[in-house]
Amino acid sequence: MSINGFGHVFARNPLDRGEVERRDEKKVGRMSNHKSSLFLAIRDLEIPVTTSGEISLHWMKRSDAFISNETEGPILLGIKDGIYHYAIRITVESHPDILISKRNLNLKFMDIRTCGQFLSPEDAGIAAQARIQLYWHERMAFCSVCGSETFMKRGGQVRKCPGCGTEHFPRTDPVIIVLVHDGDECLLGQSKGRLQQTNMYSALAGFMDQGEAIEEAVAREVKEEAGIEIMNVRYHSSQPWPLPHSLMIGCHAEAKTRDIMFDREEMTDVQWFSRNEILKALSGKSDLLQIPMSLAIAHHLIKAWAKQELIPPYNQGQ
Repeated sequence: MSINGFGHVFARNPLDRGEVERRDEKKVGRMSNHKSSLFLAIRDLEIPVTTSGEISLHWMKRSDAFISNETEGPILLGIKDGIYHYAIRITVESHPDILISKRNLNLKFMDIRTCGQFLSPEDAGIAAQARIQLYWHERMAFCSVCGSETFMKRGGQVRKCPGCGTEHFPRTDPVIIVLVHDGDECLLGQSKGRLQQTNMYSALAGFMDQGEAIEEAVAREVKEEAGIEIMNVRYHSSQPWPLPHSLMIGCHAEAKTRDIMFDREEMTDVQWFSRNEILKALSGKSDLLQIPMSLAIAHHLIKAWAKQELIPPYNQGQ
């Protein structure tokens, strides 16, 4: 059962990350050649899935010639039931669709947002981890301190610079996302870009700044994006978001003010919506509003408020 009681997509990874096992570099390398080990071949950051029957991750063995030409040593994702699970990076140039079809594999590569809707919660969690780590490794091939080429250690948990000795660790960007409410209305916004040509509205969100607490980030982002002051921030739940490597920190907050003055550089629109309209949108019956699909934590923040499933506030100070 997931530790995350809200069961968000990407948040139910069943693998043991193998902290102790990673300390033995030789064993990690040896197990990458073991006949029982499983490999997830990520092609240009797209996820390999089996398309026969229910969609699931397409795991391979080291003996499969399909994965014999990976671009870099395998990344240890973790261990389950004594079996080591790895991710490798391949490219569409070395593994084009025509090659796959010739080998008659029930294999298709999907972007993480698409396959995340169809994979089991456990598979989706593993897929997110694999994509995030491979994305990071691609961008940390050279040291950000001295420019030397880095190499992988601890099964991919670290990249080490031989030039200056700096160790680089995979990053996670914390992002707050908050559903602000006041009585029977909640505040939703439409950011510029992907949502602006639709009637899709979502919870307000933004990256945390350095030296900033969650509550401070929530208050700042709402003020910047909507011109609204808030109070009584409540933590709801969190979700890894592999586009590219964020942790969504979901919160609810009460409005202290109501007059909207949104940032037109960043937002297309910000509005108050009634609980009734939100409930209609959740059931697909609203002509005015769409909300994000259940893949996103925003959906669950909105749904929890609309169905009055709020939890007690952990902070009354704001």
